[in-house]
Amino acid sequence: MSEPDHKQQMQQLEARLAAVKQTQQCGPKQEEHYSQAQHAWRMVIELVAGLGIGFGIGYGLDSLFGTLPIFMLIFTILGLVAGIKTMIRSANEMQEQQLAELAEKNDADHTAKDEGA
Repeated sequence: MSEPDHKQQMQQLEARLAAVKQTQQCGPKQEEHYSQAQHAWRMVIELVAGLGIGFGIGYGLDSLFGTLPIFMLIFTILGLVAGIKTMIRSANEMQEQQLAELAEKNDADHTAKDEGA
């Protein structure tokens, strides 16, 4: 009498697993979108940080030397350039990562096709 119970329990378990797999298939798209938003915020923060650090150094030097805001302007522009350079580096990293994932996916597809033939 215990054997039919095991079969019924296995069928219920398989049904629950199938339901969970269906709900998780929609998940990666949301996670990918979140990941892209996270990268965008990282780039914005890098730019703002570069500007802020450049402004702070320039203002500090102007206060120290008692000059016109020449150092503040110079270092703010340098901070902007550093922030943009960091943003470009981050964008290149993301692009290389996406290309590597795409190449890996293509290799897996080709391997699956070769095995099927």
